[in-house]
Amino acid sequence: MREQRPNQQGPRPSRRGVLFGGAVVAAGTLAAACTSNTEDDPEPAAGGGTLAGDNDKAGKKVTLGFSAPAADHGWIAAIAKNAEEQAKKYSDVTFKPVEPTNDINQQISAVESLISAKVNVLVILPNDGEQLNQVGRKAMDAGIPVVNLDRVFPDNLSYRTWIGGDNYGMGVSAGNYIGKKLKDKGVADPVIVEIQGIATLPLTQDRSKGFEDALKAHGFSVTAKQDAKFTVESGNQVASNLLQAHNKIDAMWNHDDDQGVGVLAAIKQSGRDEFFMVGGAGSANAMREIKNGGVLEATVTYSPSMAASAIKLARLIAQGKGMTDLVELQVPQSITLASETITKDNVDRYMPLGFES
Repeated sequence: MREQRPNQQGPRPSRRGVLFGGAVVAAGTLAAACTSNTEDDPEPAAGGGTLAGDNDKAGKKVTLGFSAPAADHGWIAAIAKNAEEQAKKYSDVTFKPVEPTNDINQQISAVESLISAKVNVLVILPNDGEQLNQVGRKAMDAGIPVVNLDRVFPDNLSYRTWIGGDNYGMGVSAGNYIGKKLKDKGVADPVIVEIQGIATLPLTQDRSKGFEDALKAHGFSVTAKQDAKFTVESGNQVASNLLQAHNKIDAMWNHDDDQGVGVLAAIKQSGRDEFFMVGGAGSANAMREIKNGGVLEATVTYSPSMAASAIKLARLIAQGKGMTDLVELQVPQSITLASETITKDNVDRYMPLGFES
């Protein structure tokens, strides 16, 4: 969920949704919105697209290349796992991953090796979208479509389809949960603290802006915020600082469930429980905390399941298919996944999508 830093998600494009001929349609999770994948082109359905029900049938054999940063971070590790496990579900897919790395030049070389191998489609989560932009363009110029995962290439000509999360939407989801709960409790002047990731990153700024806007709609504002660098250690330190600085807190939003391990440790050590907390990303750790009860009541999603959806999209593109839930005949150019709110009421539904921090 962080950008331009090894093992962290990156920025989303300015558009939010699925783009068709200039029209943006809101997009949630990709679910089973795929087409028939038979060897021959399927019969068009009445409203366009292709007949539903054949989404996962074996079709044309394709090779999908995959490149991502090194999996030494919970979210990134889950990205690689989701991609590999999704590819294994298809008998018509050969999955060709390259060695994960946090070195920009090594990732460029690895992607170039996939281009030389003439894979059908490339799925790339770049360490840095800007620095890998040209190798994405090189693949596209060679006739290899690129599915750009999360950290976006700045040049639209460098990818066929982008799929990723909504950082602004994360903030909105967190702000709405906190704002509504405080209003329902009748709290007039709440102390709301925010623990960011890296404050200078655009994605963090998007999250904070969404949070600010949502709170403002409820008549509230952020009392204090500090960035915790997306690490467990910094999360622990920043949470300790905020707890010491404020004798009373009503609500806390932590941007990232990985750093949230440290945040929760600091809270437990302090013995404080007068406030409630919302996390960010949807880790399995956070979901277990939510299920067990305690200060962590919710987390807002930025799910690594997007990697599995990227594989599904890459397969469809390679086979010349579209998505049966849509009228158009081809996979869209941009998909922004919704940020959903996980609470004790729905945590069991989301648990299978959780990742270990």
